[in-house]
Amino acid sequence: MSPTPDERDRIRAAMDRILQGAPELSNGALTIVGLALEAGVPRNALTQRHTDLKNEFYDKVRACGGTPGSEQRLRRQVRRLKELRAADAEEIAQLKADVEALVGALHQTTAENHLLRQQLAERTTELRALPIQPRASN
Repeated sequence: MSPTPDERDRIRAAMDRILQGAPELSNGALTIVGLALEAGVPRNALTQRHTDLKNEFYDKVRACGGTPGSEQRLRRQVRRLKELRAADAEEIAQLKADVEALVGALHQTTAENHLLRQQLAERTTELRALPIQPRASN
């Protein structure tokens, strides 16, 4: 689909309306989606054809002291994911240490079991019960 001749003008006008806080066709979100809605163009017009206008919009938003909501959400998500990743790494390290300890215990019990079975197999004498001695009375 070819861009309309006035597409860049509509995008610039929409940019001005959003930045002035007077959107007409969108909710005024400081995002590319909001800008595309306000300008009446498809989002890919900004992400593929008019990347300079997209960058200009984000520069103006930052200059006004506002960070686009999408960027704020992504930053929060990245921060949360990094925290989860660190917690997962800590848990994995603990689990690896637990596995090493359990493997060591398993080897030890296997060796002890083998030794006891060997001793049992080599035993040639029979067990005899010792006579019970009567207890002395007080």
